[in-house]
Amino acid sequence: MKKIIFLFIGIMSMYTINAQDINDALRYSNGEVIGSARYRALSGAFGALGGDLSAISVNPAGSAIFTNSFASVSLNTRDVDNETAFFGGLNSSSNSDLSLNQGGGVFVFRNRNANSLWKKFALSVAYDNTKNYDDTWRSRGVNSSSIDQYFLNNAQGLQLGDISAFPGESVSEAYASIGGAFGYIHQQAYLGFDSFILEPDSFDDDNTGYTSNIVSGNFNQDYNYVATGYNGKIAFNIGAQYGDDLYLGLNLNSHFVNYERSTFLYEQNNNAGSIVNQVGFENNITTNGSGFSFQLGTIYKLSNEFRVGFTYDSPTWMTITEETSQSLETVRIDGGENVLQIVNPQILNLFPDYNLQSPGKVTGSIAYVFGKQGLLSFDYSRRDFSRIRLKPTSDSFFRAQNNIISDALIAAATYKLGGEYKVNQFSFRGGYRFEESPYKDGKTVGDLNGYSLGLGYNFGNTKLDLTYDAFNQTREHQFYNTGLTDAVAIDANNSNITLTIGFQL
Repeated sequence: MKKIIFLFIGIMSMYTINAQDINDALRYSNGEVIGSARYRALSGAFGALGGDLSAISVNPAGSAIFTNSFASVSLNTRDVDNETAFFGGLNSSSNSDLSLNQGGGVFVFRNRNANSLWKKFALSVAYDNTKNYDDTWRSRGVNSSSIDQYFLNNAQGLQLGDISAFPGESVSEAYASIGGAFGYIHQQAYLGFDSFILEPDSFDDDNTGYTSNIVSGNFNQDYNYVATGYNGKIAFNIGAQYGDDLYLGLNLNSHFVNYERSTFLYEQNNNAGSIVNQVGFENNITTNGSGFSFQLGTIYKLSNEFRVGFTYDSPTWMTITEETSQSLETVRIDGGENVLQIVNPQILNLFPDYNLQSPGKVTGSIAYVFGKQGLLSFDYSRRDFSRIRLKPTSDSFFRAQNNIISDALIAAATYKLGGEYKVNQFSFRGGYRFEESPYKDGKTVGDLNGYSLGLGYNFGNTKLDLTYDAFNQTREHQFYNTGLTDAVAIDANNSNITLTIGFQL
């Protein structure tokens, strides 16, 4: 429904929504170059190889490996199959999407001075998708906890006069004035009161105690989750070859993020004495951000066969904007009849920008190239996720979240192994990758296991590559940050088909 009012709300009122917490900080910080078909076929093990547009986004020295100017573009089709488990309820869902996930070009300039040790230079611009947020799933189960606890937790201690409408005020006017005067927590309490979920101990304006019109018992809960968006990176690169064996590179990266999520919880109960027996609660959030990082990389040929690589990724400094909207509807028994109560403010809550600093990363790589027949490559990278920081750190809420991040997250390693074998114009490829969980408990987000298979054909000045890759990862999704904090277990299977066409310039 069209939003007719925009409301600006301060940061300190935000802690009850699923934003600016550890999960969202990790979401915008975590990601890998999705890349070209050849890059994906080797599971991203390109740190000591170069010679691929996506490899430049991993190790900037890779641009200097190119012998000729080159460009490529990649299309990716992605399928996500989710299996959810929630209090005895099992559910499966699947969604697919098609995207342009990579594109760019590298321009190679040879040094015509035969006496110079600087053999050639390379300039490149490359776009890579680093994360795809498109995801849809549903969970159903019978819970002993109700959504009423969310509204009770937000309302207790707040004066009734601060969470209720003035006489003659519309839902939109009340929601807006309460949010503008007191903040997001008071808005949640207002939703609970105006929908008849909350019952005040007394109807005096200074009342601060509340009970629920939902009686304890069993609750059928149906939760739907839909998300879209992506993380992208544009790398502006300069690379150089020094002597016969040393390659150096620098990337200046522009990052951008778009994330949209909509959740809807439907709860129904038949508990004796319950006045409210149906609840529908919708929450929407839109996040946009931009940022900057840089990378320094080197590749060195130990011999004609062996190469080693090293890359340093700086932290990424991002500025993020968020906005939310929500609505609530209930069915209650009044005079022996069912009465539908709709509380739809049609308000878009706008929150002030905040800063997110994701941690840096180091990557070490080694590759063995056996002539023109093929290669084997291995990458190891390490990133300390406990160093994610929400800023400004002078803000007490952000300090509290940063302490939670430091306690819950750890340094995690990623292992990538890839190989390629050539027969005439054909190239046969395969790879495996393993990513450790960034969580200490290993459950909130589990380890990732993935494999890849690819095929390439060289037409001469044009190359065509096709790759299939898949990975599995389990995670837990908590419904709300307070009250109804139960989590659904998700087993996600992702598969991709990537097609890349590349050509010499």
